Amino acid sequence: MRICRKCGAQVADGVMACPQCGAPMIEPPKTPQQDVEQNKVMAVLAYIGILVLIPILAAKESKFARFHANQGLILLITEVAYSIFVPVVIKIVAFISYVLAGIVGIVLGLAWLLLLVLAIIGIKGEFKQLPLIGQFQILK
Repeated sequence: MRICRKCGAQVADGVMACPQCGAPMIEPPKTPQQDVEQNKVMAVLAYIGILVLIPILAAKESKFARFHANQGLILLITEVAYSIFVPVVIKIVAFISYVLAGIVGIVLGLAWLLLLVLAIIGIKGEFKQLPLIGQFQILK
């Protein structure tokens, strides 16, 4: 049961207007902790590739989900750019020297591992920015 702010009447949960005075019943805003608890799955989905679209579209009102969707989107853009960049660089370097191409391949493989580590850090679901890419913001 809730209490009408205008007339003080008791109003059943889920009722949109007070039966006594007709005043609209406004739901109290969610606390940050409630937001985190209700949107943990959305935060995890934000770091799994194209699944970032789910929290972007389904949890528009959640600051927690939007925060992680923003970071997941930046991570996805970085991964796509990396996937395009690596084959080009390897081919150019291989044209110059196969030994150098092997070294560059190892370095680029470590960079891919870094992207994986960033995704795992994000999946932990804390309200902390990711290292290196967390300060960028696409979603508001």
